[in-house]
Amino acid sequence: MAAATSAELRRTESNFVESARERLIVALDFWTIEEAEKLVAELGDEVTFYKVGIGLQLIGGDIFAKKLLNEGKRVFLDYKWCDIEETIKNAVAQAAKIGISFLSLHGVSGILRGAVRGRGTSKLKILCVTVLTSMDAEDIQEMGYPPTMTVEELVIHRAVKAMEIGVDGVIASALEASKIKSLSSGKLMVVSPAIRPLGTPADDQKRIATPSMAIKAGADYLVIGRPITEADNPRKAAHKIIVEMADSMRELGEGASAH
Repeated sequence: MAAATSAELRRTESNFVESARERLIVALDFWTIEEAEKLVAELGDEVTFYKVGIGLQLIGGDIFAKKLLNEGKRVFLDYKWCDIEETIKNAVAQAAKIGISFLSLHGVSGILRGAVRGRGTSKLKILCVTVLTSMDAEDIQEMGYPPTMTVEELVIHRAVKAMEIGVDGVIASALEASKIKSLSSGKLMVVSPAIRPLGTPADDQKRIATPSMAIKAGADYLVIGRPITEADNPRKAAHKIIVEMADSMRELGEGASAH
């Protein structure tokens, strides 16, 4: 077989980078819409997927999310809803109507079933929060879980339950991604926050991983905030992370988008 031409190699490299870009979700964890808009403009076409969380919710976050959608961006609405089944069903249905890509929620079986019903046949992906990446064993014991239960065991328990109910994926640290993928036979999507490139502070996160570690562990999407939003040059920081993700995907032979 003839060796690949330099043009073919460049095309292959570009494919990995574009796939990595699709799998990066930048967290717009700001306290004003103006700050979020400024960052989106600065990142330009380097980033295509954004997380809008509760920090922006009461100051126009919903309208801002729609604006991002109108600009061709994808949106992860990270409001972590938790309410009765019927309320969740109706709220999720509204999110599906406006074209949100991902939506997060907490909850037991009834809440998760409500979300699945609300999603219907839309393309909206429902993500169940397992254990926040800012929590450790001491924190879950404070919540009432037995001292013998580890964080990983609780994450896996919640992931399996979510899969049984028909939820699309879970929010979990990259440290648990490999086991979730194995136990679900790859059916559950794993969205991992608490991603920290080498040399960046952990901040308030306790269960962290580098972009490369997360991709190799099986995480489908990486949610990254401060390493990009607080960088001197956010666009350059985002690009560096995308390249790191692409390099890991190349090692694994993953050329396609996650979901």
